[in-house]
Amino acid sequence: MTDPEDSASNDREQPLIEHLVELRSRLLRSILAVLAAFLALAPFSKSLYSAVASPLIDRLPANASMIATEVASPFLVPFKLTIYVAVFVVMPYILYQMWAFVAPALYKKEKRVAYPLLLSSVVLFYAGIAFAFFLVFPLLFKFFTSVAPAGVTVMTDISHYLDFILKMFFAFGLAFEIPIATILMVSAGIVSVKSLADKRPYIIVAAFVVGMLLTPPDVMSQIMLAVPIWALFELGLFFSRRFAPKGDDAEE
Repeated sequence: MTDPEDSASNDREQPLIEHLVELRSRLLRSILAVLAAFLALAPFSKSLYSAVASPLIDRLPANASMIATEVASPFLVPFKLTIYVAVFVVMPYILYQMWAFVAPALYKKEKRVAYPLLLSSVVLFYAGIAFAFFLVFPLLFKFFTSVAPAGVTVMTDISHYLDFILKMFFAFGLAFEIPIATILMVSAGIVSVKSLADKRPYIIVAAFVVGMLLTPPDVMSQIMLAVPIWALFELGLFFSRRFAPKGDDAEE
């Protein structure tokens, strides 16, 4: 005869097992999507690296070029970049799999708020990377190559360059998520719009500190990250008024 307590325990464990199976399935789909994108992009790995390196290559002096200081770098560096690009390309699909796993547990009201915020976060992350590539890198590399001392030829290692731009992409992509973070904190009642507005001077200082920590140790790149952080905070503060609880509106 089956023990009632064992039966109740099985009833509780079964949904957990189903959730784990679903999680494994969605993780597998995400990995397969990244693998498919990588295989499609692998034949163009050298072209991808040339495109990513163009902001620096176009601004190198006439007698300068990029170099590879390690034996396997000419193969491994484009290979590594292709993996990152594959993840970048399929990121919307990966986030969709995460959303499909979490969404059934959300209330209808939470879904109405979470879906546009998720979509906006993806767009803002891509916008941060585009901002870094098209606006920041040309100014930054032009400045770096112009201040080289006399007799010094600028010849950047391809591996070090890839590490540098990946850090910058991550820093700017993360910084562009500030409006979403501001809206979430206000809507959750963690902070109010008024308190954030009152702390604006401290947030401006924090923006420059974050710019110092997330970017290479040069003043120009720190400023070019800190100023957008400040502007994005103001943008998030403006839109967060719509998501503020009614009590906060009355307080303002």
